[in-house]
Amino acid sequence: MKKSLLSLAMLAALGSNAALAEEVKFVTNAAYPPFEFVDENNEMQGFDIDLAKALCAVAELECSFHNQAFDSLIPSLKFRRYHAAIAAMDVTPERAEQVDFSDIYYENSAVFVAPQGKFASLDDLLSQTVGVQNGTSHQKYIQDKLEGEGLKSRPYQSVQDALLDMTNGRLEAVFADTAVVGEWLAKTEGYEVVGEAIADDNYFGTGFGIAVTKGNQELLDKLNQGLAELKANGTYDSLYGKYFPQ
Repeated sequence: MKKSLLSLAMLAALGSNAALAEEVKFVTNAAYPPFEFVDENNEMQGFDIDLAKALCAVAELECSFHNQAFDSLIPSLKFRRYHAAIAAMDVTPERAEQVDFSDIYYENSAVFVAPQGKFASLDDLLSQTVGVQNGTSHQKYIQDKLEGEGLKSRPYQSVQDALLDMTNGRLEAVFADTAVVGEWLAKTEGYEVVGEAIADDNYFGTGFGIAVTKGNQELLDKLNQGLAELKANGTYDSLYGKYFPQ
């Protein structure tokens, strides 16, 4: 009996250690600088990637990072192919029904960008075609709010593809996150933001969160505790300053 109890205890301990050592698989869409992108060495970089790596360090989690199309991220969590998604993902009521979200780690808004001097206001865009990344809050915002007023949206696999089409004259404007547009404008002449930034709480105003498989409270708690620690010890501010210099 004692031998059996000892064996059970050892198995329980091994099971506990295995659970703690389990690899946490993060998925992202690495085509959205400065949040996530692939560098010249084919390595994923960006604010989200650095933040997730710092979170894994303070939470003592073994983590790996995987790249997929943005519109497949939530389905991949629902089918449990991955544990978490960090991809400049707006926390929206619709998404929160499908996955759980961490605390907000980045406050967000969205803007339209177009050739300089072509459109004076958002009203001038209402009869035009605007590029958006497929599966994003930007696409849904246009579908819900602006298509009825005449604006047409064209979905792309990435924002970079939409921006390229605009620079090649195949698209009038692009609708994307303010930080992403700002990053692009800093490197590209002849384009400007049209109108004011949009921060509708149902689409952008709540901010970005890390999505996890529904019901994975243990991982969610670790991520939230890690975020709090990174903000307290100055790591978050350091990363923010690196990617979003004032």
